[in-house]
Amino acid sequence: MIYNKDFDVDSVLERLRTVNEKYKEGSPEDEAIRVAAVALLYVRESQRLDDYREFFRKFYTPAADYIVPSHVFATSEEADEWLASGKANEGDLVKIAGEGFRVIPTRDAKGLRFRPTPLPEELDRMSPPDSE
Repeated sequence: MIYNKDFDVDSVLERLRTVNEKYKEGSPEDEAIRVAAVALLYVRESQRLDDYREFFRKFYTPAADYIVPSHVFATSEEADEWLASGKANEGDLVKIAGEGFRVIPTRDAKGLRFRPTPLPEELDRMSPPDSE
């Protein structure tokens, strides 16, 4: 599920108020909702809402979304030229013709080569669909 980091604070506070009406005043649920609402008000009033939005985005962004190839090549020939140019670094993650590869040392450790390393989108395609 993707969350909206640009949520409307007033709308969220209104929803919290609506939910809170279902609980008896002084109940643990009432207290939890009030604490959450006041925390959100504090963040807005102290002008830290942008910081909170970024924290919120990071909190709900899967780690896989941060895995991004450093270079993308349409063909293996282009990738091989780049590798031979000396611009590659051990550990670089690249995408070649739609597939992920990691730059690793050759077996004799005198050069670099590509090792297949699936990117997150490749792993998603390999995963069986959720069965419900």
